[in-house]
Amino acid sequence: MGEKTQKINQLKTDRVKEIKDFISGAKDIVFADYRGMTVTQLTDLRVKLHDEESTFKVIKNNYSKIAFQELELPIEDEFLIGPTALTLINKDAGPVAKILLNCAREMPLSVKGGIIDGKVFNKDEIIALSSLPGRDELYAKLVGSLNAPATNMVLVLNAVATKLVRTLQALLEKKKNE
Repeated sequence: MGEKTQKINQLKTDRVKEIKDFISGAKDIVFADYRGMTVTQLTDLRVKLHDEESTFKVIKNNYSKIAFQELELPIEDEFLIGPTALTLINKDAGPVAKILLNCAREMPLSVKGGIIDGKVFNKDEIIALSSLPGRDELYAKLVGSLNAPATNMVLVLNAVATKLVRTLQALLEKKKNE
């Protein structure tokens, strides 16, 4: 009997180690209640999250709690109550939060909160994060803002040259008609 208990404990220890590896490899984490979701819905959600370099994993709460404690990560106990899935984010958290909240409108999925940049976020803060533009969108706006003055200057200079050409063309037309 002692050997069987030792094997079970080793399996649990190995599972906690795997979870710690998953968690430590993620930049951010969002917790969700997936109760009532079908396998098809879970698969669809995982595919959408994969495009954002994120993983949706169902992990036993006790193992998760031990892993978070061993990694010394902040976590709210309410995040690990009931059926809980972890969304492990490797890129930008905003678009992933947006995907989760959009899916929550169509599926029985409920976002509980998350750990973003090492800080605990509640559900309302995750909702606020999802409404912010993503990092790529902000970069595009910045580049557009930096590029706008140069573009405007080129357009103004081009307009002056175009006006001169049109004026000369009009004079040439007028001389031909006379």
